[in-house]
Amino acid sequence: MRIAEIFRSIQGEGRLTGMESVFVRVSGCNLRCRYCDTPYASWTPEGEDLSVDEILDRVEELRDSPSPSFLTPIRAAGHVVSSSVGPVRHIVLTGGEPMLFAELIPLTIRLRDQQWSMTIETSGTLYLPVACDLMSISPKLSNSTPSPEQAPRWASRHEYNRHAPDVIRRLIAEYDYQLKFVIDSPEDCREIDAYLAAFPEIQRNRVMFMPQGTDADALAKKGAWLESYCAAEGFLYCPRRQVEWFGTRRGR
Repeated sequence: MRIAEIFRSIQGEGRLTGMESVFVRVSGCNLRCRYCDTPYASWTPEGEDLSVDEILDRVEELRDSPSPSFLTPIRAAGHVVSSSVGPVRHIVLTGGEPMLFAELIPLTIRLRDQQWSMTIETSGTLYLPVACDLMSISPKLSNSTPSPEQAPRWASRHEYNRHAPDVIRRLIAEYDYQLKFVIDSPEDCREIDAYLAAFPEIQRNRVMFMPQGTDADALAKKGAWLESYCAAEGFLYCPRRQVEWFGTRRGR
């Protein structure tokens, strides 16, 4: 697998916000989102090819390493909900798009054998029969498609691939799941209403709305109206704490 980075930090989004975790970020994606905040794993993929054994060795080193010093102020503020005493026990497989890589199957099986709990972060466009405790699915709305002027090669390809309803149905049937939608404007909320109408099996209390932005000010501006909308409509508001804490720095 091509790996962009492996690091220990804290989950900043979704149901497990505050969980200290090891992150394995694959490099490579079948989409090219306009607002992608990890371009080094998608638009301009970089990293090194590692075997499953090599990934496991690096993960194991981080399991037993001291908690990173940059988490100290976050812990002091009460945002870390998992104990820093002893080894970290949760791992997040993210990207890019982890489901691009068949090696994810043996990797997740061996991680489970080693008593890791696992989140896989995916766009929900590809399926693999992986081991997973939480499938964190981020379906891509029309707001994600790059403009033809920005990316003439990718615009139509992204638009064609971004929605795979059969994959979504299989993932939510087979795994514990959450859905996270990136919201730019109120129009996106109406698009999600139409999206969810086609999936009556999706539980509304598993659907999260995240403001789109790459800095704390942009997130706060959109969050001001989005949090109220979620409360009124029965969705979960999902802050992007990692952007508030770390910006878009790598390894955080």
